[in-house]
Amino acid sequence: MRDGLSRKAGWTLAVLGLTALAGCSSPGQGSIGVGEMLLTGGMTRPPPQAVVNRDVYCPSIEVFDGGSVLQVRGGGEAGSVRSQLTLGEIARECVGQTDGSTLVRIGVEARALLGVGGSAGRYDIPVHIVVKDGSTVFANRTRRVAAAIPAGQTQATVSVIEEGIVVPAANANSFEIEVGLGTGTGTGRRG
Repeated sequence: MRDGLSRKAGWTLAVLGLTALAGCSSPGQGSIGVGEMLLTGGMTRPPPQAVVNRDVYCPSIEVFDGGSVLQVRGGGEAGSVRSQLTLGEIARECVGQTDGSTLVRIGVEARALLGVGGSAGRYDIPVHIVVKDGSTVFANRTRRVAAAIPAGQTQATVSVIEEGIVVPAANANSFEIEVGLGTGTGTGRRG
């Protein structure tokens, strides 16, 4: 019993810490989030001699219409929800390069939740990220991540960090970032 309580307390502190670090900043501040992009694990760092500028245009992230939740319904109990995938914290970081381009990194947290008709197992979560300026698309990527919900649990959280997106100097002050669950496109309302 005591081990279970300390494990829950540890998870609670970890979630609170991740939540405190995650989020979206206002445009123009370079931003950061999703647990400081998971405490910079797996991040590309510029070489020591490179001069970079973190005080560059960095737009708020929009969520595609309908891209914040995906539900899977079962046949029983009047089509009860078996599972639901939800979008969690989203974050971005923009770093100005010496050639005037902007290097963009995007972090997305997603959660798989069990519904009435659901059961423990692996749930595939498609995370779609688009960086564009009008009709010019610089990145259009869909990453599938697996969220494993163990027996006795009702949810699991996963994170995706997409990096290496380069916005040319000519578009560095006018691009947009959109994310969502699924593989569709559109425009959103969340920042």
